[in-house]
Amino acid sequence: MQSIDTLIFASWIIPVEPAGVIYEHHAVAVHEGQILAIVPSDQAVRQFSASITYRLPNHVLIPGLINAHTHAAMTLLRGFADDMPLHEWLTNWIWPAEQAWVSESFVADGTRLAVAEMLRGGVTCFNDMYFFPETMANVASKAGIRSVAGLIVIDFPTTYAQNADEYLQKAQAMYEQFKDHPLVHLAFAPHAPYTVSDAPLEKIKTLSEDWQIPIHIHAHETAKEVEDAVALLGERPLSRLNKLGLLSPRLLGVHMTQLRNEEIDLLAEKGVNIAYCPESNMKLGSGFCPVHKLTAAGVNVALGTDGSASNNDLDMLAEMRIAALLAKGLSKDASIIPASEALQMATLNGAKALGIDHITGSLVPGKAADIVAIDMQELETQPMYNPLSHLIYAVGRDKVSDVWVAGKHLLKSRVLISLDLHEIKASTTAWRNKIISTAKNAHQ
Repeated sequence: MQSIDTLIFASWIIPVEPAGVIYEHHAVAVHEGQILAIVPSDQAVRQFSASITYRLPNHVLIPGLINAHTHAAMTLLRGFADDMPLHEWLTNWIWPAEQAWVSESFVADGTRLAVAEMLRGGVTCFNDMYFFPETMANVASKAGIRSVAGLIVIDFPTTYAQNADEYLQKAQAMYEQFKDHPLVHLAFAPHAPYTVSDAPLEKIKTLSEDWQIPIHIHAHETAKEVEDAVALLGERPLSRLNKLGLLSPRLLGVHMTQLRNEEIDLLAEKGVNIAYCPESNMKLGSGFCPVHKLTAAGVNVALGTDGSASNNDLDMLAEMRIAALLAKGLSKDASIIPASEALQMATLNGAKALGIDHITGSLVPGKAADIVAIDMQELETQPMYNPLSHLIYAVGRDKVSDVWVAGKHLLKSRVLISLDLHEIKASTTAWRNKIISTAKNAHQ
């Protein structure tokens, strides 16, 4: 009998690889932070002797969800400015608030709030784009969650840096600090084509190739963005990015609600990845990403929530449901984005887009034990015919009971292990009181 760290028994295990497979009455063997095996329960009893054993007879185990695009610290601006289009939301509310308040302490406290929310919703990895990424990475790694820290670049001065050169200098320092970190992965994060000029984008392309890390950028988010680019530069943003050589499997384009058929073909040809944020796109009135066309063309589409200031939550289970339903409605084809594909978009596709699918994204021996347990015994998920279907169309994030990242138990029976919920609530209230007093004065 083999001695291991952890053995988790469950009624159902959905590994994502192979696609659509559901193992009934199996167990996951975990040792030294990795998945050692997935075997039938009776075999697990004979084969393994575990230091810790979990028996979850009413649960389904899935890979940890991957939030492929967010701005974690913006949880502190949740509900701050709602019901307005993107341009007004950004220029009149969000950017002024950020200029007034964003700091290392803002990012630290906002990230802690976001990490707590994401863990309670089954997210084990998130791809972030925000200021002070070093602070975000330190907070996230201390909490035990996996993160992709965006090396932010933007042309104009902020509280973090004064110009593109300073952003890139800070990116270099952060790369040296975190390049071998077990939980912190890196990606360049130029904000958008309309906020980053050609010269820094060319430097980012070269450095991303040298460092072998992705590039994470908002693109074609709204019709106005595309129209403004054509008026100013005579071409659409994707055309410009293509001329700069950025369209490649290293690129993760976020939103992509404004796409022509020939642009979809170009994205497929270049191997570009898409981060689809359906709730944020709808709330800001930005449009709809043509997911059914992208997937049909072979484009890898991942799911993200965007930030809490524009969503207003970090609920990846909800994003899966909305993504599947919208694709069916827009295509007028109920078979588009079936439940298995929606789950893959929120797990393995995100890992592929971020270049970490050899580490996480599916429950496969040799990968990190990033595992989520979801309780399926409640009234809302009865009767049980298909746990994969229920996962997408019936389950809420309140049914997430347990979360492990790299084999470490971070959420146990809905209780956060690595974060103090009371401290997070207190700091969040303090920030709310400061921010709302400034906002009232600015908008009187």
